[in-house]
Amino acid sequence: MNELTARTVDIRPGLPLTIAEGGAGRVALVLHGGGGPATVQSLVAHLAQRMHVIAPTHPGFMGTARPAWLTGVDDLALAYLHLLRDAGHRDVLVVGSSIGGWIGCEMAVRDDGDLISGLVLLNAGGIAVEGEPIRDVFALDPRSLMELSFHDPSRFFVDPATLPEAQQAGRRANAQTLRIIAGDPYMHDPKLRRRLGRVQVPALVVWGASDRVITPAYGRALAASIPSARFELIADAGHLPHLEQPRATFAAIDAFIAPQA
Repeated sequence: MNELTARTVDIRPGLPLTIAEGGAGRVALVLHGGGGPATVQSLVAHLAQRMHVIAPTHPGFMGTARPAWLTGVDDLALAYLHLLRDAGHRDVLVVGSSIGGWIGCEMAVRDDGDLISGLVLLNAGGIAVEGEPIRDVFALDPRSLMELSFHDPSRFFVDPATLPEAQQAGRRANAQTLRIIAGDPYMHDPKLRRRLGRVQVPALVVWGASDRVITPAYGRALAASIPSARFELIADAGHLPHLEQPRATFAAIDAFIAPQA
């Protein structure tokens, strides 16, 4: 496996980005969800075997710096487009989990430089779907959130009180930052669904069949909003299918990428 190197990139004064980068080939920008960068480590490792992977930590997550003006998903989307443009990257596959998928969608509708050539969205938020509201994760205790997020929560639940203080602090920072950038309006951009109709790059929407935070019906509506999107349901998996069912999830992603190679 290709080893990734961690470094800090200054996108603009006052906006340092912590990124992990490694591998060779087509660029894949991997965007984590509200659980932080650890939730996509296996996905990053898989893609780095055949691609040049860039995996940023969203500012404010895991104790990283977040400037006071960075208060929305649109700010992150623009920051990552600037990251790609400044490095001269093109033909980029954007892979986003949960809120990372939302960021990827916001990047795609703003990509006037044709940097992005493909999207993979895993249980992504970002739009409003009538009759399929996203569960209020801020109102849930850790055990309830785990039960709604996983097909088999017993495999993954850890009592936060038993974690080292550094990990507890990281989780608190993640939750605080998520509330700031995605809490109002809650977990969506009212304009995004209409704008997605302009996205023409190939897109794969992957969904865990047992996700009760963002339901598969929501996922199908998201896929229907993107003209080029294909929907793939992963059995026996919840909100993080790449963790619960990595073989099936990676197979779906690999099959999507292969014709574009």
